[in-house]
Amino acid sequence: MLPVKEAQSIILDLVEPFDTQLDVEVVDLSATSDRILASLVTSPLDFPHWDNSAMDGYAVRYCDVKSCNAEQPAVLEIVEEIPAGLEPQCSIQSGQAARILTGAVMPTGADTVVMQERTRREENRVFILEAPEPQAFVRHQGSFYKAGRPLLQPGITLGAPEIAVLAAAQCTQLSVYRRPRVAILSTGNELVTPDQPLKPGQIVDSNQYALAAFVALSGGVSMVRGIVRDDPELLREAIAQAISSADIVLSTGGVSVGDYDYVEQILAQLGAEIHIRSVAMKPGKPLTFATFPSLAKGESGHRRRVLYFGLPGNPVSALVSCWRLVQPALSKLSGLRQENWGPVFVQAR
Repeated sequence: MLPVKEAQSIILDLVEPFDTQLDVEVVDLSATSDRILASLVTSPLDFPHWDNSAMDGYAVRYCDVKSCNAEQPAVLEIVEEIPAGLEPQCSIQSGQAARILTGAVMPTGADTVVMQERTRREENRVFILEAPEPQAFVRHQGSFYKAGRPLLQPGITLGAPEIAVLAAAQCTQLSVYRRPRVAILSTGNELVTPDQPLKPGQIVDSNQYALAAFVALSGGVSMVRGIVRDDPELLREAIAQAISSADIVLSTGGVSVGDYDYVEQILAQLGAEIHIRSVAMKPGKPLTFATFPSLAKGESGHRRRVLYFGLPGNPVSALVSCWRLVQPALSKLSGLRQENWGPVFVQAR
């Protein structure tokens, strides 16, 4: 039996990550949630796009207000009101101010915003009661990022924060890796589907549903093949079909040493190279890992090694094996950066 870390290392060494050209698709920004970015994204423009106010208040010239206080306020003429979304019409001269709202474009001539809580307004005049810092509450053009600067690196999963950045930068078409195709099949004469009545000796096949959920949550596309009886010819046909169309095949059951455990011999007949037969892990000990070097092709004709995981039939064992060994392989295949391959561990108290 192999130690878990050694088994994981063997598996990961045999995973061929998606090709940055052949396994990429271009999708709309609205369809990028949970997709893996395939290429570097640079900003086509500065952000913010222009100098704007970070507060509701008054846009002023710092030199007009730098020495004021509550006893000797600076009194300025209000020459314009600037809401967000409109372009300023006036240039601020000495002794003038513009009423400005959060996010509005700074008018020419103004370099500082005084928040409204530190002012008093009387008709078209504003009294500045406290001297601000120079350039206070001004978000300058390009202060978050400049045009041409790298925004997002390839190999990351696009979530809400990343999508917000892409939208703000007006990146509407993104190159992402395609989703891995994962074939799922359950083996065993005793298995029935959840909608069938149970007869003595039968059990419900929960594995195909659990593994399909696991694949979806891991960013893959599940291809559920259903239940395959313990018949060598049926198993051979099902496995051959699975490896011809999938990147990864997950089967449950048939990998122990019982009289009806045919999976390993069928894998050998189909030309697989078997790398792992059991892992020092409980639950999850009876696990077969094999590869098919040249039986499948990528979507663009690229020959790709197919990964085969023969998982235990016990549902808990199957899921633990997936979490510990399949998920890292799926992550590497998908194009994720290396620091995101492994499962997450937490310290129990």
